[in-house]
Amino acid sequence: MAIQRVIIFMLVASSLISMAYAIAGTATYYTVYVPSACYGFQDQGTMIAAANSALYNNGAACGRRYRVRCTGPTNQGIPQPCRNGEITVKIVDRCPGCGANQLDLSQQAFSSIADPNAGRIRIEYNL
Repeated sequence: MAIQRVIIFMLVASSLISMAYAIAGTATYYTVYVPSACYGFQDQGTMIAAANSALYNNGAACGRRYRVRCTGPTNQGIPQPCRNGEITVKIVDRCPGCGANQLDLSQQAFSSIADPNAGRIRIEYNL
């Protein structure tokens, strides 16, 4: 019983610590996944994202996985867009039109954490 409590405590503590180092940003979504800047015509699934130019860093971000969660709306059109939970996405592309700290998620990834009708959401993400 004591071991179970320790394990549960460690899991909760590690998730709190990791999100404490999260980067605040925004997310949008896109629907055409191939070709991608990182993998060409190789399909990488649907839980993927395109990184802003700084994060992409000439391809250094290719293959990195980020945990992403919705934290709120960026506009009043959909005042409560977030769904509970977080997702893990793999960087497969570059988003030249994205601003600082913005990720362009696949539609499936975006829909897992937010109402796609929102179009753009506030997020936190980390490795």
